[in-house]
Amino acid sequence: MNFLKIVLPVIVVLLTNNVFSAKTYRIGLVPKSLGNAFFEAVRDGGLEAAKETGDIKLIFNAPATSTAEGQADVIKALTAQRVDAIVVSANDPDALVPVCKKAMKRKINVISFDSSVANAGRMLHIAAADTKFIAEQELDLILDAIGSKGGEIAIVTEMPQSSNQNEWIAEMKKLLKNNPKYKKLKLVDIVYGDALPDKSYREAISLMNKYPNLKGILSPTTIGIAASAKAVVDQKKVGKIYVTGLGLPSEMAPYVHKGAVKSFHLWNPVDFGYVVVKITHEILTGKKPKPGVVYDTGRMGKFTVDKDNNTSMGKPFIFDKSNIDKYAKIF
Repeated sequence: MNFLKIVLPVIVVLLTNNVFSAKTYRIGLVPKSLGNAFFEAVRDGGLEAAKETGDIKLIFNAPATSTAEGQADVIKALTAQRVDAIVVSANDPDALVPVCKKAMKRKINVISFDSSVANAGRMLHIAAADTKFIAEQELDLILDAIGSKGGEIAIVTEMPQSSNQNEWIAEMKKLLKNNPKYKKLKLVDIVYGDALPDKSYREAISLMNKYPNLKGILSPTTIGIAASAKAVVDQKKVGKIYVTGLGLPSEMAPYVHKGAVKSFHLWNPVDFGYVVVKITHEILTGKKPKPGVVYDTGRMGKFTVDKDNNTSMGKPFIFDKSNIDKYAKIF
């Protein structure tokens, strides 16, 4: 009896203070900027994964505009909070290395997704799709739109420091130079919209004015493709200039129906966010990334880490008039 009088109050105190409760992992999800529909969809997929695991608190935060300095401040704040993991889509692969290294020194797992942090600043990078495949598919889409005669094309991208954009564009340049399939495509310019709709729009109009024979605009960024398509419509260039790239169906549907865009591509950002958080959860529960490690993400399948500690989702999906309205209702 005396034993129970002593032990029972102690048990009540322990339960009240959650001593016996399962650990909750706090994951800081840091996109390039706030207010970007693509990353909001990524967040929704991450929340789905968090609900499924039952032991994740997702902290979604980013700078108002796409800058490395703004992301560094967010990462510093998350590090001070002692979160368990920081998952970031980098605005600059090298500029974030110092703050990411400091986070890792404090035993915080740092993973990049979408746009990578340089190897020294992260444990793993999760790409949306294979770089070469994205580049090749994008060139196929613009060639299909403007026709076999080819012509002048230009690129509207994000910032000069955007690692994923730079990798895709570098691969496009290789393909344009070395693959006979694209010999009739002439890349005349690359411009930077800085992931801002108004600047991307102005850059697209500038391209049309500078190159009167322009036939196509490639934009491997959801902000740039929508802005470029709007510019084509507003400048009454539909049927003369076609736009393609990586876009959200919900934003691109009007331009597909108006004829400024014949087709474009993208992976499902909801699925992407789901995969990112699922893999991060496996890392937090002990499965550290190294070449050959396989992560099982449930409904999205298995992902193998390559020799450079990278893994990727797969092939982007193509959207056109036949399916745009269906997917525009989803993301």
